[in-house]
Formats: sequence, structure tokens, C-alpha cells
Amino acid sequence: MFKRTLNATLNNNWKIFKFCSSKFTSDCKNHERVVVTGLGVVSPLGVGINHVWKRLLNGDTSTVAITNPEYNDIPCKVAAFIPQGEGKGQFNLNKFESDLKKMSLSSVCALIAAEEAIKDSKWLPETDKELFDTGIAVGTGMVDLIDILKTGNSLKQRGYSKMSPFFVPRILCNMPAGHIAIKYGFKGPNHAVSTACATGLHAIGDAYNFIRNKYASVMVCGSAEAIISPLSIAGFARMRALSTNFNNSPTKASRPFDKERDGFVMGEGAGILVLESLDHALNRNAKIYAEVLGYGLSGDAHHITSPCSNGIGAYRCMKQAVNQTNKLTNVGYINAHATSTPLGDAIELKAIHDLFGSHANDLIVSSTKGATGHLLGAAGSLEAIFTVLACQNGDIPPNVNLDNPEVGLPVNLADKKSQVWPKKLKDNRIGLTNSFGFGGTNVSVVFGNYNGNDKIG
Repeated sequence: MFKRTLNATLNNNWKIFKFCSSKFTSDCKNHERVVVTGLGVVSPLGVGINHVWKRLLNGDTSTVAITNPEYNDIPCKVAAFIPQGEGKGQFNLNKFESDLKKMSLSSVCALIAAEEAIKDSKWLPETDKELFDTGIAVGTGMVDLIDILKTGNSLKQRGYSKMSPFFVPRILCNMPAGHIAIKYGFKGPNHAVSTACATGLHAIGDAYNFIRNKYASVMVCGSAEAIISPLSIAGFARMRALSTNFNNSPTKASRPFDKERDGFVMGEGAGILVLESLDHALNRNAKIYAEVLGYGLSGDAHHITSPCSNGIGAYRCMKQAVNQTNKLTNVGYINAHATSTPLGDAIELKAIHDLFGSHANDLIVSSTKGATGHLLGAAGSLEAIFTVLACQNGDIPPNVNLDNPEVGLPVNLADKKSQVWPKKLKDNRIGLTNSFGFGGTNVSVVFGNYNGNDKIG
């Protein structure tokens, strides 16, 4: 009697399991596939996708010396500023003088990058349905500290009546997203992420999920950060997070994976992408740069600034992102988060080795921060764009300033010059990009070249 009851229970449980499994599989199949159809960049390497990508592959660097006497007492004397001027690839700040009275420089950068990305995608919706189906996911990692300091001093010295009515909107982390939505009338999801240096990649991953789950058909996503000031440089320098050994040779200061790395170089800018459901993009015959193939998230729950020494957080988010649609052995390129800090770079390489095993010898790893510096909250979106372009074109960005690699693990690092995609993985070019932030927040996103077939990647 007991045996018959047990068998009946097992059979019933097996039926339930098969039903749940088939429903899960069906739900996964019903998810929208998501592709990238537009790109826009404001960065220390310049403004504009083509200009910046060419400079990146050329091995150019953007770090310069800080000569402003306001920084005299601060040990770090280098930063990666957006090049200003009226020449090719430069940021003409004079054109935005009136905008800067009511919005932060981060918001201005986001608007410039968004304009390029939206034009690039050729998605200019007009009907209510199209506008309701287009959303925003753009974030910033930090507010402009100098803006708060100046406003506080002004209130104290000059009084309430001299305080700008735009002060609060200028420092809100969701205002870059708000300004983009208002300018273009996009009324879909309006989302802002703020997860320190993981902000940009989280924004892209969240936008990907919004489309997959049919909250929108198009998402403008990414991040912006422009907070270089004596206060921000001093704050990070006080933590001993910034490079100080290369003040006299600034172009060499950002050097991920190199034995002489001594801290990151603060940068500024914005990276914006347009994501669409594949069906939406095909129906309007849009240009497709790449397909988004996976999104992974994890937490270290370890320390406010340092990653866990065993790299388990990075390991878990990379594995989650890849496993959504692919195998580990399909990945040909990793755009590492590596910021040029002694601790963080080594831990990320350990995580890559632990996850990919012997395949870590076949794929190629580079950190583009050697060229751009570390854009904090904007880093992830800029590096996602570089990963997309690498998947599309088959060119892998170099590890600028990698003179003496410090690698105790078998991980294949890119050279100081750009190189082509690994030969045996060139047909399906799949790349992964990482971002990690203070507080132990980790994120990975996987992209693949779109080959026009039903097969993913």
C-alpha cells in the first residue's frame, strides 16, 4: 500500500515538474530577442562613435596633467577630461552654456550621446503608440559634488534669494534620463540606475529585460558621469584609489594589469545605446550592430570598497550572463572592468580564470580604461559600446600601457596594439563586458554579432 502511494506521489510530482519545466521553456521562448541599433559617445577620447573607435584601436590615450592650482595640495595630478574645442571629435562647451545653468554637465553629456545614438538608430517616433513603446534607462553614479559645495557656500554667504531654483534638479541621479525623455517625448519606462561604477552596465541590462519582458519595444539606455573637481579628486585620493606615481607622465598613468599600476585615473563622459526587440528592428529594416545575449548580476556582501579576494562575485555574474543563451567556450573577448588598481585587476583575472578554465587561454581580455581612464558611473556603458563594436567588426581593443603584465594565471591578455578576433571563434563573435562597483555590486552583459539567422549569437 505504501509502495503504491509512493509511486503515485512520485508520478504526480514528475508530471508537475514536467509541466513547470515546459512552461519555463515556453516562457523563455516567448521572451523577445534584443538587439543594438544605435550608439552614441562622449568620452575622453572625443565625441562621436567613429572618431572614438578609431582612436581606441590606434592605441591613443586621453590622460592629461591637471594644472589648475586648486589641485596643488592633492597628490593626484592627472585626469581624463573630455577634449574641449570646436575641432573634430571635440566638445564645444560654449554651445551649451545656457543649458549648464539648469542642468549638470553629466546631463549635457547624456543628451549629446543620446542625440548621436538616436540619429544613428534612425528611430524617431511620432505616434502616441510609438512614443509609449519607447523608454529610457540612463543613470549616473554620483551627483556633482562641487555643485553642492558651491551652492552651500552661496547660501551661507549670499542668502536664500541668490540660490538657483535648478539646484535640486541638477543633482538628481535620474535627471539625465528625464532630460532625454522630455526632449524626445519618450513615454515608456523611465528608469534611472545608480550603482556606483556598475551604473552604466546595470542600466543596459535593465533595459534589455524591459524589452525581453515586453514593457517596451525600444529603450534608450546607458549612463553619464562628469564630476572631475578638486573635491572629487581629493575624495578618491584620500582613499588612495587614484594613480599618483605618474604625475609627470600622465599618458602612462592608467595601466590595467601592468606591474606598475598604482590606481585609477578619473575620467568623464557618457555612453548611450538604443536597444530594440529584434522583431521591431527587422520590421523597420534597422541597422543592427549586435545582439544582447545575457545579463548577470551579483553581490559580494563583503566590503564597502574592496571586492572579495576569491572573486566569487565577478565569477557568479559572468556565469549567469553567459549561461542565459550560450556556452562559456563561445566567448571570444572580455572587456574587463579592470581600473588599474593593484587589488581589483588581479581579482578579476582570477575570476575569469576560475570560470573559463582552459578556455581563458583562447579568448582575449583587455581593459579599455588604459585609453579612457575610469569614467565611474559612465564606464560600463562606454565599455559596452566598445564590446558591441568589437563583436560587430572583429577588432579587439588593446591594453594600452601594458608594458609588464602581472599575471600569475593563464589568462590571454590583449597586446598593446589592437588585434583580430581569435581565429577559431571568429564566425560567432561573442563578447562579455564587466562592471563592478563600491558596495560589492557586480554586473556582466554578453553581446554577440548578429548574423541574420534564427540562431542566437
